[in-house]
Amino acid sequence: MLNEVIKEVTNNIIKRSLQSRKNYMDMVSSQEKLGRGRNILACSNLAHTVAAMTDNEKEQILFAQNANIGIISAYNDMLSAHCPYKTYPDAIKKSLKEVNATAQVAGAVPAMCDGVTQGQVGMDLSLFSRDVIAQATCVGLSHNVFDGVLLLGICDKIAPGLIMGAACFGHLPTAFVPAGPMGSGISNEEKTKVRQDYAAGLIDKKALQIMECGSYHSQGTCTFYGTANTNQLVFEVMGLMLPGSAFVAPNSKLRELLTDCIAKRIVDMTVLGSNYRPLYKVLDVKNIVNGMVALLASGGSTNHTLHLVAVARSCGYIINWDDFSKLSSVVPLLVNIYPNAPSDINALQEAGGVPSLMKVLNDRSLLHDDVLTCCGSFEDQLTTPVIENNKLVFKDACYSSNENVLVGKGKAFKEQGGIKVLDGNLGRSVIKISAVAPEHHHIVAKARVFNSQHDVEKAYKNGEFKEDTIVVVRYAGPAAAGMPELHKLMPILGNLQKQGLKVALITDGRLSGASGKIPSAIHMCPEALRNGPISLSQDGDLIDFDAQKGTINCLTSFEGRKEQQSIVTESAEQSFGRILFKNCRALVSSAEEGASFLF
Repeated sequence: MLNEVIKEVTNNIIKRSLQSRKNYMDMVSSQEKLGRGRNILACSNLAHTVAAMTDNEKEQILFAQNANIGIISAYNDMLSAHCPYKTYPDAIKKSLKEVNATAQVAGAVPAMCDGVTQGQVGMDLSLFSRDVIAQATCVGLSHNVFDGVLLLGICDKIAPGLIMGAACFGHLPTAFVPAGPMGSGISNEEKTKVRQDYAAGLIDKKALQIMECGSYHSQGTCTFYGTANTNQLVFEVMGLMLPGSAFVAPNSKLRELLTDCIAKRIVDMTVLGSNYRPLYKVLDVKNIVNGMVALLASGGSTNHTLHLVAVARSCGYIINWDDFSKLSSVVPLLVNIYPNAPSDINALQEAGGVPSLMKVLNDRSLLHDDVLTCCGSFEDQLTTPVIENNKLVFKDACYSSNENVLVGKGKAFKEQGGIKVLDGNLGRSVIKISAVAPEHHHIVAKARVFNSQHDVEKAYKNGEFKEDTIVVVRYAGPAAAGMPELHKLMPILGNLQKQGLKVALITDGRLSGASGKIPSAIHMCPEALRNGPISLSQDGDLIDFDAQKGTINCLTSFEGRKEQQSIVTESAEQSFGRILFKNCRALVSSAEEGASFLF
């Protein structure tokens, strides 16, 4: 029997989403009833569509005899995770030719890397890029000549943006085509130590650079369990890709066979195939709740308290942080990888990967099993792809082969999930509690208030942190600065903690999956620029930060205080392209509502 809290949360989402889901279904149903796009295009429209194709492909597309699949790609050769996609369109077209189908690259979307823009002005565009990607996906599919869609994208904002855009074409069968993580490089313990040593001035920049290049060294996603790999795990559990395909290595034979398989399977899911499966049947509340459960059970990125909210809204469902909090009370932590522990995503794959995780969750009755996937059923999700006689086969998933990384049946690292909601007179926020040791869950200390992570860095270098401190970084919310990630703070606060000080962070900015060992209340709502209480915070305020109870309160009265002015100036807003996103900052919703300018 399905866990009662899972049922309750699912029913709550359904009830609050009755009108919005109806509106979505009315939209996709009207598109579905129009029939295949190529049947309603004029001759001139079609001529433009096929002008660059071979004669054989032209004939197939012009007369709508066979399926034509639209590819939306996030390829670029600067970013390791998306670099493998260079060869995918040709490989997909070759596979589809074998089943008398065609494919066209419908469009490309931007793919920026938070690792490159970390601590730089480009990070101010990072979160907004998700909604831009959703819009770009719609532009590509708007040509209306496709019977199905394959999405080529992995990383932080890219995969959520792709599915948000594809949801607008929910009448089309749609699947992700993952590319996999890079091989493991320098150990995560060494990586953390070198970064902290550099922050403390113990090593020079050359030593830091050598370490970083040893950590990020080849094609594939970064190996730590941040937002990119959380995307892959959560979306596989939601049924948006082939079972067991999320973390197979790039350029391997198994990866090649999986790409071939999903290309051919999506053809069978079109109206011309034997098993029509439009995306709207997969973007169902039960699949979304399954994704939320997997996020919590795996200790995944806090960014998904934004992204899953926005993805759900794109298909008519309204989820909120209370849903995450309720689920977290019954969903145990089953995965133990970096930044929660030393091992990386490759270790999780070797232990059994997503199918093995789902097997344990299913044993605990924590997953809806009456769901459809992009090309199968829930039972299919509990299988693992292997190569036998040079062919791809799916075998029943086994329990974990490494219980230090992924628990076995009936076991757990912690009895509650990886993300928790904190509430109090400073506002509402989330914390990645799975990475924080119990002795750091509760801290009562004076505040140091900053308007920038760079100011924290200066204060640290000046030796200003000499006692237990709760660092408040404000005006980093979506409306103020586009909600950048504040990773520069982690080595600094890590060093202070290492020195024996009790430290914590409160911010309306983000930290992704890499908040590490520091208790961090992030995504604070309301944000400072929109009259959030942290705009009234001052140095010396006594703050009670209690992650165990789920509360965060300022014990010093705000009476008589006036809101501080944001440090965001007109000149800063206009530099490095940020002027083009001024309207996005004005329109963006709160973090709890998905931090989107689309909904």
